[in-house]
Amino acid sequence: MDTRQLRYFVEIVDQGSITRAASTLNVAQPALSLMLKRMEADLGTRLLLRGRSGVTPTEAGSLLLQRARSILLDLSRTEADIRNLDADPSGPVRIGLPGTISGIVALPLIEAARRRYPRIKITVAEAMSGFISSWLAEGGVDLAVLYDRSRDPAIASEPLLEEELVVIWQGEAERLPEMSLAGLRGVPMVLPSGAHGLRSQIDAALAPLGIAPNVTIEIDSYANIKRLVAAGYGASILPMHAVRDEVHSGALTVSRIAEPGLWRGAHLMYPVKRPVTSAQTAVRDLLRDVVNDLLAGGHWAAARLPGDG
Repeated sequence: MDTRQLRYFVEIVDQGSITRAASTLNVAQPALSLMLKRMEADLGTRLLLRGRSGVTPTEAGSLLLQRARSILLDLSRTEADIRNLDADPSGPVRIGLPGTISGIVALPLIEAARRRYPRIKITVAEAMSGFISSWLAEGGVDLAVLYDRSRDPAIASEPLLEEELVVIWQGEAERLPEMSLAGLRGVPMVLPSGAHGLRSQIDAALAPLGIAPNVTIEIDSYANIKRLVAAGYGASILPMHAVRDEVHSGALTVSRIAEPGLWRGAHLMYPVKRPVTSAQTAVRDLLRDVVNDLLAGGHWAAARLPGDG
């Protein structure tokens, strides 16, 4: 297979029709059909299922589609990097961010990039950490900020910051300004499910105290956790910066956790075994600078640089 075949195959799947793909590619339909048959013969398997409404990829076709997109994207980035070795960095950079981090970082990062690197186009992909980890491994994003270190040797994990976790209560609740984790024994709680990294950290912090959290509701959404706590369904533990607005409005109140507190690390992550463009390197460095500025200016509530505790 060559890159032309991969590009044509991706276009066929995207269009859902060989006829429409032939039109957009300005290629004769018989030639495109013949190319597809040769690819299937070379690979020894069917890649597309034909139907009245068009074509859909088989399992093998879906795998080829995923790899083809990655190959073509890498090729495009490599070409852009070579063309601009002696010029300002340019080209696309995709960043994966969890929602709570995106809400703080995305806008200042994009603004800083436009000022410093106007030829770089940043795309922010916002999702849950599990999806972002998969995208990073598959080449769907170029770098990410995640709370859990990667165990993949092909992914570098660089400590970026630590954010303080606090106990949150309904706004009218009586609470201590500071409390030990032992004070949560028997307290009804609204927490993420066990698949969530934050829940794993909370369970690990309570386990040495012989406490299993009294979970009344499990839900993997910070926004809904805050709503449920505000409605009186129980307490929870979330990053301080994630509840700042609700605390200010009076919908929630918080208790800090007694020394040494409970902190969660965020890591800058990027692949180390794939080609890296100058634009990706520039945005990675810029992201560090933006986070440091946010911390120094107090815009990331209750957060600190790693090792500052």
